[in-house]
Amino acid sequence: MAKYTVAKNLIEKADDVKNTLKEERRRVVNSVKSSVKKNSKSGNSKVNSGKIELLITVVNRQKTEFYQDLLQSFEVNMQMSVRARGTATAQTLHLLGLEDTPKSVIFSFIREEKLQDALATLEHKFKTIKNGAGVAYTVPLTSVIGVAIYGFLSNNEKTVKEEK
Repeated sequence: MAKYTVAKNLIEKADDVKNTLKEERRRVVNSVKSSVKKNSKSGNSKVNSGKIELLITVVNRQKTEFYQDLLQSFEVNMQMSVRARGTATAQTLHLLGLEDTPKSVIFSFIREEKLQDALATLEHKFKTIKNGAGVAYTVPLTSVIGVAIYGFLSNNEKTVKEEK
């Protein structure tokens, strides 16, 4: 009989804890919902939901700085350039009447909404600048770890944590 009473008391306490947890969960969910509504009404969205793409540009080495400055005008916050060399042999270049010019590859992180304008500008510059021809293509990024890293790469100052 004592075992039955102890078991019954444990079941009642477990039910009480379960009900308390449900009420607490409901309170937290309502609090979060009201907070989200306040932020969306006031327009204080902290994170830009835009996607980021990796823009890869191959240009003559002597034009690297020009193209980096050009891309920076499209709010590109992080760029890296590396020296590059073509894969064609000297014989192939000679047969085609080309010369081996040193190249640079520029890796830039750019927001998706700025991408079309940047590519159009690059295409125009490739056609109009003497010795300014190049190649540009993008690779979409599916995820970035951390809000601060996303904020930096997307040049979005609102994502940086504010000191209290």
